[in-house]
Amino acid sequence: MSDRKRSTALALASALAGSAVLFTAPAAHAAVVDVAYDCKTPIGDKSAVSPIDIKAVRQGDGYKLTMTFQKGVSSSPIELGKGAMNPSAVILVDGAEKVSVPVSGPSNPEAVPADTPIKITDLSGTYTPKKSGKVTFTAGVLTIMAMGTTTTCTPGNSPKPSLELDVTAPGGGGTTQPGADTTGDTLPQTGPADSALALGTLGGTVLLSGAVGVLWLTRRGRRARS
Repeated sequence: MSDRKRSTALALASALAGSAVLFTAPAAHAAVVDVAYDCKTPIGDKSAVSPIDIKAVRQGDGYKLTMTFQKGVSSSPIELGKGAMNPSAVILVDGAEKVSVPVSGPSNPEAVPADTPIKITDLSGTYTPKKSGKVTFTAGVLTIMAMGTTTTCTPGNSPKPSLELDVTAPGGGGTTQPGADTTGDTLPQTGPADSALALGTLGGTVLLSGAVGVLWLTRRGRRARS
């Protein structure tokens, strides 16, 4: 086999090996969960169900959490003007550690007509783990403040977690649950865009290594012939 063919085969093998590493990386388990809220409002008790999605993105030593409501969970007997409603909530973390993470979001960007379900804006906050290991994220109490009033909505159906993933505490410290996967600082991908980014980054690294290998073998072959 010529040096060129041997070099090409090595580069291809390196790329395939990199792909194998990518596909065996731990993946986050995410699900859209229906949360049945029981709300205490200024005009009496109300209830509503909203599918909720929670995502996590690694940021520095922590993880940015984003909580998305796909349906409104309450309504107002009068119109709420633009910016009149301010939502906040807590996300319950369980597993390697048990904590509550406060999340909040912008006020309503448009006026909400009377007796219309209030669409909650995306709520976000930062979770910095003190222990490494597997954790789950579950929707907790939602609070809506509007026009001097407060509405508190509590999940009444013991919802399942919306997200489960392995987290790494700053410095890799803390304790872990038995069987938890703590191999490195890689955040399990939670969406197609993140997966594509990981593929491009890892693939680029592998192919670069393959190119270096090709160059080294080519130079070595030339020295052997000279």
